[in-house]
Amino acid sequence: MRMMCWALAAVCLAWASAALADGGYSVVVSQATGEDPLWKPVVDALVAKHGAKVVPYGGSVGDSLPALREQFPRYICFVAKPAEATREFVMEVNRLTRRLDDDPYGDAMWGILTGYDEACALRIARHAEPLEIHRVAAATEVELSVCDEGLWYSELVQGKMVRKRPGQEPENLPAPLDTTEAMADTLNRYQAQLFVTSGHASERDWQIGYRYRGGQFRCAKGQLFGLDTQGRKFPIRSDNPKVYLPVGNCLMGHIDRTEAMALAFMNSAGVNQMIGYTVSTWYGYGGWGLLDYFVEQPGRFTLAEAFFANQQALIHRLETYFPGAGADQPVGELSPKARQAGLSPNDARGLKFDRDVVAFYGDPAWSARMAPGRLAWEQIFRQADGEYRLEIKPLRGDKSFQPVNTNGSQRGGRPIVQRLPHRIRPESVRILEGADLAPLVADDFLLVPLPKECDAKRTYQVVFRASRVGP
Repeated sequence: MRMMCWALAAVCLAWASAALADGGYSVVVSQATGEDPLWKPVVDALVAKHGAKVVPYGGSVGDSLPALREQFPRYICFVAKPAEATREFVMEVNRLTRRLDDDPYGDAMWGILTGYDEACALRIARHAEPLEIHRVAAATEVELSVCDEGLWYSELVQGKMVRKRPGQEPENLPAPLDTTEAMADTLNRYQAQLFVTSGHASERDWQIGYRYRGGQFRCAKGQLFGLDTQGRKFPIRSDNPKVYLPVGNCLMGHIDRTEAMALAFMNSAGVNQMIGYTVSTWYGYGGWGLLDYFVEQPGRFTLAEAFFANQQALIHRLETYFPGAGADQPVGELSPKARQAGLSPNDARGLKFDRDVVAFYGDPAWSARMAPGRLAWEQIFRQADGEYRLEIKPLRGDKSFQPVNTNGSQRGGRPIVQRLPHRIRPESVRILEGADLAPLVADDFLLVPLPKECDAKRTYQVVFRASRVGP
């Protein structure tokens, strides 16, 4: 037992050192939750794992802003009981994490750590071992050619599935007309490490078919179960660590009471991290874009980094094509740039709609990433003596910057995002090379709009000098 304790302490110290070296970690929690003897261990586990600083607040979560501005961490975890993790809380967290400085972009990778109960939340908080995702399961089309192995069942064509086995190419296969049991089996038996869904959903159910009548996933007392069209019930009990992306589902991220699908996925399906819309989705940029960054650039980003990248891409799109609209000003006459890009006022409304309504649940510093796979471009970053260099080398010829997969909404065209190893002072930035690529250098990330055409023989480069924040 003593050896196990020492081993656990060593793991926690290693993670704490990593978080501190990466810029610090803050835990934001209401005073009531932080002082609750059932939930205090959740906060304590994060402090032990990451060397975190605790920021308690008494009224609104926005009251934590002065302390967060002083700490300026690169990770913020909001510990919340289910009753606290409301739609309004998610919106306030989205906005709060952009207000640590004066620019419109996100200032930290963040997550809301909650659970069906304190035991569920504590399991998520304590989990430290990184996850490399080899097995993927989905109820909508995902790009299996870049995955190690996986399967997806069509939500549009009844009886269709695609499967990829390790070392082979994806193949089309027949599927049951009702895939409820098969979808439950992807969690119970196949033990998928990434689960992706779309289609109609609510806080209490998910409808598996979209263009045809299929079964459902439902929840009761923190437990997920499948219910097929014949009324047969399939309990879901899956404890292998996994992440869940309901990229096209309405309301799957909305925790309106304890009996919510998000909490059931955490409690009975082993989900440690997930995203989800807290409202009915229609535009889709904030959800489907996770596939562009996380799945289709396999191994490049953790899920938290992919979520962060997609949020900055959304904000950059607003700021670029609809100046002023990102600051909640009405959309006026379209700029020539927006018209040239074929955008409309509806795009501005959609981007603003998606910006604050997608939740990220889990520990933002926990590493869950796809196993390395086929990439459309190589991304090499170097830094030395105040000079920062990003090299982008096409790997798919002149198609390197074209969408990998277009299933869903608002797919493709995402900018290239590189997280910096530490914070810099944006006012000190001097672009030495690559200004023609219109790069954005923020305090801890570099964003390069995806070139519309690809010169397969060119190595695209952005080089800049900047002063580092801190030692």
